[in-house]
Amino acid sequence: MDADPTDGRDETVDERMDRNWNELLQELRVAQTGVQILTGFLLTVPFQSRFTELDDYQRTVYLVLVVLAITATGLIVAPVSLHRVLFRRHRKASLVARADRLAQIGLAALALVLTGSASLLFDIVVGRTAGIVAGSAVLVLLTAVWVVLPVRLARSAR
Repeated sequence: MDADPTDGRDETVDERMDRNWNELLQELRVAQTGVQILTGFLLTVPFQSRFTELDDYQRTVYLVLVVLAITATGLIVAPVSLHRVLFRRHRKASLVARADRLAQIGLAALALVLTGSASLLFDIVVGRTAGIVAGSAVLVLLTAVWVVLPVRLARSAR
């Protein structure tokens, strides 16, 4: 059975699934490097001499960020494991759908890590209010470019 014949592509369903899988992998490669570097950096913070100067709020935010960063890393890398389990089992459509969902959740976790990181950094350097403002600004920006803009573009394409 052919894929949607009205979209201008001459490909079968299997060809479309292969293309979608390859596109998803390319996207994950971009996100994976950044999230792994950020996670690695966060894991080194407690070994810095000033870490003991953090107040309870800052330590709590930091620990939440570590959990979120590890979660984001796990979710963004999860499609690889999923592929290994489903390899040669003729489940490409299921693989693409689930890997896409894992990537979306992983990006949401990454957005929270970026938001929290900006908040914590500004909190330490400038103060609590600046931290809240910086974190809020990052969250608004990421929501605008990672959610609102793509949804609008998708709606206008219909």
